[in-house]
Amino acid sequence: MTMPITASTPSALFSPTIESFWQHTFLGGDVLQHSAELSVATQAELDAARRVMLLRRAAGQLQAVCTPALAERLALRQQPVRNEAMLRERLQQADLPLHGADYLFHFSEADKTALVQEITPSSVRQLHAADAELFAAFQGAASEQDLDDAYVELDHWAVFGAFEQERLVCAASMYPWDGQQIADMGVLTLPPYRGQGHASRVVRAISRHALTLGYQPQYRCQHDNSASAALARSAGLSLFGSWEVISPDAAD
Repeated sequence: MTMPITASTPSALFSPTIESFWQHTFLGGDVLQHSAELSVATQAELDAARRVMLLRRAAGQLQAVCTPALAERLALRQQPVRNEAMLRERLQQADLPLHGADYLFHFSEADKTALVQEITPSSVRQLHAADAELFAAFQGAASEQDLDDAYVELDHWAVFGAFEQERLVCAASMYPWDGQQIADMGVLTLPPYRGQGHASRVVRAISRHALTLGYQPQYRCQHDNSASAALARSAGLSLFGSWEVISPDAAD
């Protein structure tokens, strides 16, 4: 059983860009109830793949949002839920399972100050289209499962890699997320080169690049991926929260 990660940085210390995005998502519509422990709201603009979402803030509060139609189906206006257990029971009864939760990591404002002042190591650099052959060899040495999990692509908005003796052994890529000034990243290290600090250096380098362009780096990983969560910590990111969306198998 995976143990929950304990927050080390209060969410108030994160970028206003990050705070405002999640504030709008979970509290920008019709707020049905709001307390220090639980908030429930509706958003008419949610698409089908995100028609129900939960966000557990690192500070402890659970926030829930759904479409107005699902709020009626769950009777959230007529019978407000008092706690998380009641909310999850209501979802279960309506055949609305949630997908496995993602941890959300960001750099705190204080940690970003140190990050942008760092000098990128000589073994790490940005990758471009001219690196296609190197990148193809890198992908060819990785498993299909690792490639699917990491989602690192050379044609993404920004791509960085770490090298050993001119061989690409670790790569990370980013793309703007949900039309926001937030850059979501994936990272992959080839198995023989793991545990040597390559991924941490690449994550910091690509994050520094994003910050110089006005984007906030975002790192996501599943709750059961303890190695990925440990990488986020080692790269200097702090836990913002835990995010769940409706499962693709949920009833319409």
